[in-house]
Parts: sequence; C-alpha cells; structure tokens
Amino acid sequence: MTFPQPGTPVRGSRSGAPLMALLDLLGRRWALGIVWQTCEHGPLSFRALRSRCDGVSPSVLNTRLKELRQAALVELTVEGYRATPRCLELFTMIKPLRAWSHHWASDLPKPE
Repeated sequence: MTFPQPGTPVRGSRSGAPLMALLDLLGRRWALGIVWQTCEHGPLSFRALRSRCDGVSPSVLNTRLKELRQAALVELTVEGYRATPRCLELFTMIKPLRAWSHHWASDLPKPE
C-alpha cells in the first residue's frame, strides 16, 4: 500500500485534489500523531516514537512511517525518525487547529 497521492482518487474524493490526498493521509490511524511527535520531539527512535504514540502496534507504526516517508513528511536518520522541512511547515499550519479545537469543544454540550 502506498500513500494517497495527489492526482489520483483518494478516500472521500474522486478529484485527486492535493488537499484531499493530504487529509486522507493525515486521517489514517496514528498518522497525525506521528507527525505531531516528530515535529515536537524528533528525532525519535522507533521505540521512543511508539511510546509517545501510546503504544501503537508495531505493524501500524511501520505502515504509517512507510507512508509518511513516501510522502516526504518523515525521514529516517541515524538519530531516528524526524520531520522533514516540509512536514515542519505543515505543522506550523496544523498547530493552531489544536487551540481552535479546544475553543470549539468548549462551545459544545458536555457528553452525558
């Protein structure tokens, strides 16, 4: 399996628009968590990354790392897995969504 690529149909979109391909990739289990951890704490060994991702299974972590490496968002160095410059650029755009999501959550009724 390869990562969702712009120009080809992806989950939820037949257009192959780059944004839809990115959202498909980041919407996969643990993909955004890996991006977040490598941007904030990288480079990280496989074991350290797995620990920071709440013990994600090794097979899922391997699959996501392969996809994120193919997508040029994560790279493997002698120090471990780290975010690429393009991933760090993406992170600066995603990080404000975290604050926004907390404000949004506070506007919603509390779950019963």
